[in-house]
Amino acid sequence: MFLRFRGRGGAAAAAAARFHGLTDFLSLNSIKSQCLYSTSTTSELVKYLVDSLGFSKQEASLASSKVTSRKHLNNPDLVINFLKQTGFDNTQVKKLVFIAPKLLFHDVNKTLQPKFQCLIDLGLSGSDLAKLMTKDRTIVERGLVTHLRPTIDFLRKILGSDEDVVKAIKKSSWLLSFSAHQIMKNNVVLLRNSGVSDVKIRKLVLICPNYLTQKPEWVKDLLHRLEKDFRIPLHSPMFPYGFHTLAAQKQSKYENKIEIFKSFGWSNDYVLMMFRKLPYCIALSEDKIQKALSFYMKRLGCEPAYLASHPSILVFSLEKRVVPRVQVLKILDEKKVERRKLGFYYALSITETKFMDYFVLPYKDQIPDLYEQLNKIVAP
Repeated sequence: MFLRFRGRGGAAAAAAARFHGLTDFLSLNSIKSQCLYSTSTTSELVKYLVDSLGFSKQEASLASSKVTSRKHLNNPDLVINFLKQTGFDNTQVKKLVFIAPKLLFHDVNKTLQPKFQCLIDLGLSGSDLAKLMTKDRTIVERGLVTHLRPTIDFLRKILGSDEDVVKAIKKSSWLLSFSAHQIMKNNVVLLRNSGVSDVKIRKLVLICPNYLTQKPEWVKDLLHRLEKDFRIPLHSPMFPYGFHTLAAQKQSKYENKIEIFKSFGWSNDYVLMMFRKLPYCIALSEDKIQKALSFYMKRLGCEPAYLASHPSILVFSLEKRVVPRVQVLKILDEKKVERRKLGFYYALSITETKFMDYFVLPYKDQIPDLYEQLNKIVAP
């Protein structure tokens, strides 16, 4: 409503002044009322956190600062009892309330119970549910109908079972708090249109669910690099692992690692051969790559072609597996004893038990210190 003051001169001005003074007074009182209301709510919450949940005053003040609600605490004990009945222990209850104190203002029957039941029906309960909630507080704040159920239904379609949906959520709780569902759908459509099968998409999501939440342009660029630069077809069994390896690090990072291989005389074809067989080799740290190549090529004389065709030995621990086994084989050869003639790769790849059975225990009497020598090398 618009009020117009009629009249001339001082009378109109005085009336206007009285009106504006009145509105200023009302506004000021409204602000004061809100501040008093907010202070009351904060004090009430701080007292409850200290008296009932064992918070320190500092913890309680910090937690209450996250609450902007103008409601009074109705019956927060109902919320606490509900959490404990759901499977939260005292420590988990305190942690969840600290990171999400708004929880205490929710109605258990109308809001919390339906959300929690949705996750329980999926297969999350007890300590798993508690870990999920304390890992990402925004989950409990998401709408059941507008967010949680649609997200879970979408993941079910991609992964095929509730068990796999739970695996994905445990690995990345952010999936349930992520709000842009359409981006996930767009990425799945993009992967399918690019020729990636549903089986590969499922595998990719299980390896790292967060990839579905990236911008489609980012996914498209990664697909291009994987197929064109690294020559891994999108239908290849190695596709999910290659995608993950490139996605998990900056382009400049893995390019630096490729340069390390080339500095040891590797051609581009050998690097690509290794990557297609075991993409994870490019995920190793630069230091580990340097040490592995120095040991295999400079000390043992391995050629790039051999390492590129047997890339898993680059991943083995030098200290705990490779060096001790090489030392044992060297001792046996120096003693000129009859031993199993296994290939170098196979000798490094077999289990510790088999290696002991093949190369150590048969010579325990003949070379008494062989077992002790192995333990000495393996010991940290």
